[in-house]
Amino acid sequence: MFSGLKIALVFIILAAAGGGLFYVKQLQSNLEIMRLNNAKLETAVETTEKSLALLKEDNIRLNNLSDQLTKDLQKAEQYGDNLRNRLRELDLVQDAIRDSKDLEGRMNGATAKLWRELEAATGGDGDTPLPNWLLVVPRTGSENSNTDREDNSTDSSSTKTN
Repeated sequence: MFSGLKIALVFIILAAAGGGLFYVKQLQSNLEIMRLNNAKLETAVETTEKSLALLKEDNIRLNNLSDQLTKDLQKAEQYGDNLRNRLRELDLVQDAIRDSKDLEGRMNGATAKLWRELEAATGGDGDTPLPNWLLVVPRTGSENSNTDREDNSTDSSSTKTN
């Protein structure tokens, strides 16, 4: 019986060693899986940090653009207010009755100037010659009148008679 007990004890020891070996192998396998997962997580964290930094940069850039747009809008609104105030001061009907040629020349000159400014603002050189129909009319208007008129066009739509 003592030998049966020895055999049982050896089997128990071998079973415990086999179980321990299985447990260690399982732990090693789990550890390797966790290392791989950790590497993936580190990559994900790096990507997230880079994305977050890029978002912060974009946010700063967009805030600066928004501030610039707000300033530009305020300038445009102020310019519009100035134009409205100027138009309120002008009595175009009275000017047209008094001296229609002068009013026509001032309006055409102001329109041509506006088109040149628009051309310059949209990437052109803003140096397009004025059309030849924009004649220089003797000045009888106020000091606010537009004097930016010149006649150096090569407009072929008009005819000249001798």
